[in-house]
Amino acid sequence: MSRRFTVTGIAALLALAIACSRQASTPTSPTGSAAANAAAAADGSTLKVSSPTLSSPLNDAQQTDAATLVVSAASVKFGATLPGALSYRFQVFNTAGTMVQDSGPVGAASWKITNQLEFKVRHTWRARAEFGTDVGPWSATGSFVSSEGGYFRGNEVFDPLYNGVTLGQTVGPVTFASDGVRLETTGSYVRYAIPQTIQSGEFAMEIKGLRTNAPGDKSKVFGMMQGNPDTNEYITNPYRVDVQYRGTGGFPPNSITYRVLYGSATDTSVRYEPSTDQRLVSVKDLDPNTWYYWRYTWGKTVRVTVNEGGPTGRLLYDISRTSANGSYNPQPHYAFIGAPSGRSGTESATIPGTIYRNVWISTRPKP
Repeated sequence: MSRRFTVTGIAALLALAIACSRQASTPTSPTGSAAANAAAAADGSTLKVSSPTLSSPLNDAQQTDAATLVVSAASVKFGATLPGALSYRFQVFNTAGTMVQDSGPVGAASWKITNQLEFKVRHTWRARAEFGTDVGPWSATGSFVSSEGGYFRGNEVFDPLYNGVTLGQTVGPVTFASDGVRLETTGSYVRYAIPQTIQSGEFAMEIKGLRTNAPGDKSKVFGMMQGNPDTNEYITNPYRVDVQYRGTGGFPPNSITYRVLYGSATDTSVRYEPSTDQRLVSVKDLDPNTWYYWRYTWGKTVRVTVNEGGPTGRLLYDISRTSANGSYNPQPHYAFIGAPSGRSGTESATIPGTIYRNVWISTRPKP
């Protein structure tokens, strides 16, 4: 009997040793699956990743436009690997601590705020990493002061236009709406008298309401010139800039193009514009319900670009010209959204129904 018990005991010890050996072969670090399906921690997170580190904006940084929130990427803890990329969620709060926007999951470690915030007010923000329905811990809190709602600063202009006012001077019928200023007729435009002439710079804005097969010929989207258009002719101006989206009477219809003069309306050596071949391949069917980001830069090169949906959207147009002759030196310097018609009449003037916002004119690129 004791012999049977002894054998049984030895067998049990052997089985236990084997079991321990098998258990020891199991990895001690969590797998990727475990990282994505962890039990909720004390902070409510269910994803074994670090919290993102805030990069910008921080410490009540003053914004001149809608803030872009940037974090450093979160890392998976214990060296595990997730079976896919992390997304990020950003949240913005006003001074009362009320959330004013939640980004939802975005596939990058940066995100530009799209809601209209109160002007010149301190806001706070935070971010976290997510993977499917699992969420990581929230980051620390950052802060910034929202845009002051537009300004003139020497040779720099920022005019949001969606706040019901403009820093420029309106001409003709215009309507201020929550998303910008709408130019109602071919004679409507907004003009800016630039305090200091900009010989090399950038003129950019967001535009909605441009449509395929609209009436008009060399219809103007925006432009610049020397002198007040009340007393100076736009079309023959020696420093005329006009950026166009041609109507049904244009050649060809629905094409994007431009003309830039560096000191003379008659000397073709200081005239810069796309070639006819480039214009023929620049026909674009624009949607009146879509925002487009138009940008003109000048100096030793003149260039016009158009992006669909915003500054980082799909590039629709990009044509430049080396401008080696002459220089851009209007005294005084005027800029327009829309444009004065001048002697060319309404066929080559503002495109009615276009809505403009976030106008930027400066020696430096828009932040």
